[in-house]
Amino acid sequence: MNAAQIVMPALGPALPELILTVGVLVLILYGAFKGERSAEGVTVGALIVLIVALFAVASQPLSAKITTLNGSFIVDGFARVMKALVLLGSIAALLLARDLFERERIARFEYPILIVLSSIGMLIMVSANDLIGLYLGLELQSLAAYVIASFHRDDVRSTEAGLKYFVLGALSSGMLLYGASLVYGFTGHVSFPGIVTALRETQVGLGVVLGIVFVAAGVAFKLAAVPFHMWTPDVYEGAPTPVTAFFASAPKMAAMAMAVRVFVGAFPGVIDEWRQIIVFVAIASMALGSFAAIGQRNIKRLMAYSSIANVGYALIGLAAGTQEGVRGVVVYMAVYLAMTLGAFAVILGLRRGNRMFDTIDDLSGLSRTHPWLAFCLAAMMFSLAGIPPLAGFFAKFYVFAAAIQAGLVALAVIGVVTSVIGSYYYLRIVKVMYFDEAQPAYEPLAPGLRIVLAVSSVVVILLGIVPAPLVSIAGTAARSLF
Repeated sequence: MNAAQIVMPALGPALPELILTVGVLVLILYGAFKGERSAEGVTVGALIVLIVALFAVASQPLSAKITTLNGSFIVDGFARVMKALVLLGSIAALLLARDLFERERIARFEYPILIVLSSIGMLIMVSANDLIGLYLGLELQSLAAYVIASFHRDDVRSTEAGLKYFVLGALSSGMLLYGASLVYGFTGHVSFPGIVTALRETQVGLGVVLGIVFVAAGVAFKLAAVPFHMWTPDVYEGAPTPVTAFFASAPKMAAMAMAVRVFVGAFPGVIDEWRQIIVFVAIASMALGSFAAIGQRNIKRLMAYSSIANVGYALIGLAAGTQEGVRGVVVYMAVYLAMTLGAFAVILGLRRGNRMFDTIDDLSGLSRTHPWLAFCLAAMMFSLAGIPPLAGFFAKFYVFAAAIQAGLVALAVIGVVTSVIGSYYYLRIVKVMYFDEAQPAYEPLAPGLRIVLAVSSVVVILLGIVPAPLVSIAGTAARSLF
């Protein structure tokens, strides 16, 4: 047996990551030789690479579970579904950025390369089966994200956003690494199955609990969950809007997958210890996100607080710690991805000439100047508010039902109450679009924005009418973890 025959079976489960890695190396060389003229070609190449990786993920059997690299890398149903969501978010981020970056004259070949690099890190996060692999994937994703946050280097707000994200991100990475070292020190293992076995055979001590707390702090930062949310509004507002859309979509999928993989995969036997942390973070995130967004006039800051609240709702499913809870998390994150990308496609379409508009008042009378645009954004807002029969209602229903089945009735009630409070600022946007005095018309949407908005609108409406396919896929993904 030659070396190729030995290596390929071992690396076969990591085929999507290999496709992205080889693709990004080719794109870097192409960009380096062609210079700034290569921006368009590199963007198209990055889209092709991401789509091929998506097909590679989709071609893998959903029910199979494979480990490789000495057990540190796992591919199961949960990983495949979450990887598909990550790649869809990355593809949408490139489509959303194309027109704006050309207009702003910041269309450089580095941006799509950084998106692909970040995607590699996110896929590794989703499939990590030990603490070392988890940290490596997290850092690869984060380093690329720090750069693209300040990609508009001539804009002071973008530079400030990148600096804030970097400083606070470095702190959170340190906390997660310290927590991982404590867990390793007190269990003697870095692999998740090894940690499970060690905690089953010995009594859980204070050191392990402290390790879990620090790991949870690092995970909460990546999720932008309270009390590690402080970077989110400023980074969302300061970063270029396509970058904000990326931060609100693909990294959220990877971070939530990481949270599920860590707590359900590595600490199932100590659920009473980590459930308290998740319940607190979920309640705090839902409450702050719902109340803080009420006074916002900038729609990007409003979406930042909305994302904080939505992370809290998704964490309700994780707090349940059951198969139904994980199913609810997968359903919620898939629907959230569509709602967020659709909303940002509309935000990016608010343009006249070289001027972008990003306040709620700029949506005044949108239903009279752009009726279909207003209809799509209204569908996103109603879905985010959890109003039936749109997909957002069923997403919240499944996480709340999982919490009730797990005995967390108070948590589910708090989730319903904060959801009602949050409905105010979503419905206010609908009111502004349909009942306020009309503003001058905006330019027609760019092709990339149209594609993202059309797909997101169809998903949000159809999944509200026929949620069974997504629920079935999410159920299969959840079963692979238990």
